[in-house]
Amino acid sequence: QLAESGGGLVQAGGSLRLSCAASGFTFDSYAITWFRQAPGKEREEVACFSVKEGSTNYADSVKGRFTVSRDNAKNTVYLQMNSLKPEDTAVYYCAVDEGPYCSGSSAEYFEVWGQGALVNVSS
Repeated sequence: QLAESGGGLVQAGGSLRLSCAASGFTFDSYAITWFRQAPGKEREEVACFSVKEGSTNYADSVKGRFTVSRDNAKNTVYLQMNSLKPEDTAVYYCAVDEGPYCSGSSAEYFEVWGQGALVNVSS
């Protein structure tokens, strides 16, 4: 299971951090993908974090502004979002990938999801 926290309302240029706490598995076994869904739009991948790959893949739209990190002791992955823009406004979700590597699959193939966190960036 995944439990998300964080999110909220922030002005453009500000920062927020989302947390995704895992239970029942560790990130050594499964990659974690962050998605977001803006109103009226499809769910899109933001970043994928894989311990096995030793790297994080970022969507071009967030590269250089968003950073994924993890806390092993808390079995938690974080999405640090800086220099936020109004177009970043969305509900953000973390999801468990199919295995330890980033599959690049579209959202419908993911089965385990966090509950979502609303990020609202005002201009």
